[in-house]
Amino acid sequence: MSDASPAKVKRRSLEDAPVRVVSARANLPTRLRNLWSRHELLTSLIFSDIRIKYKNSTLGIFWSMLSPALTLGIYDLVFSVITKNGYPNFALYLFAGLIVWNMFMGAVNMATGVIVDRAGLVKKVSFPREILALANVGASVVYFTIQLGVLCLFLLALGRAPAWGFLWILPISFVALYLLTASVAIVMSAVTVYLRDMRHLMEVLLQLWFWLSPVVYSYQNTIAQRLHDHGLTWMYFINPITPIILTFQRIFYVKTTVFSTNPPHPAINILPTWSMSSFAFMNLTLLGIMIVLFLLSLTIFGRLEGNFESEL
Repeated sequence: MSDASPAKVKRRSLEDAPVRVVSARANLPTRLRNLWSRHELLTSLIFSDIRIKYKNSTLGIFWSMLSPALTLGIYDLVFSVITKNGYPNFALYLFAGLIVWNMFMGAVNMATGVIVDRAGLVKKVSFPREILALANVGASVVYFTIQLGVLCLFLLALGRAPAWGFLWILPISFVALYLLTASVAIVMSAVTVYLRDMRHLMEVLLQLWFWLSPVVYSYQNTIAQRLHDHGLTWMYFINPITPIILTFQRIFYVKTTVFSTNPPHPAINILPTWSMSSFAFMNLTLLGIMIVLFLLSLTIFGRLEGNFESEL
């Protein structure tokens, strides 16, 4: 006959019970309404993240300009001086792609562990948890805006103008970038609650993702051209950030064909020679896909949110 009391038996059975993810606390329309109703909290968290990041820093938010500028200088030194790729004004080409990548990478890196890092707040206060990831994305938008201003000053210094006819596509491309960034950030913030190693794995994956994107090399003369020769160009656009980077480069670098600075100065097809309508169609299609992806990310977050308190 067992000496265990009914209370002990019940406690052991509860401890041995498998943890399962419960259904979402709110359906998708309700989640969207909750997010909108807490937009003031979102704004507060965005600027709180910026203050925390640059707390006790002498240069403060100026680092958001200096850091990409230093990275730009290193890449320009490697590709223009050491390897001499022959692209004129290659720093401008780099910067147009880097500001897109910096926003995406910075937000995803910060958001991946944000639920875990703010476990105390998550367990004590009731609010839409995805706001924490969206606050990181919002902070990255602020840094992006500053860097975009630096890019415009860079254009003035070089005496160049953007492709004015393509400029109206820029907001569409930016919204697609925001939704892509927010979608990845929201999902990764939830997944990391259950798999803590995802924070470190994501750093590695982002490095790989960077080199699969046409930031420091020409889209037209590398991987895409080889895929085009085999009728597989579509594979290159599985990477959703590629069309966004190409759009920014087309608008700010402007030229699709340049003459190499290396003798005998051959012509280089540095960017696709697509028409404005092709860029517009590409970005509108991507925007539609990103809207669906964002809604899907909220649904996934809702499914994973059920056991946050027990996992944290």
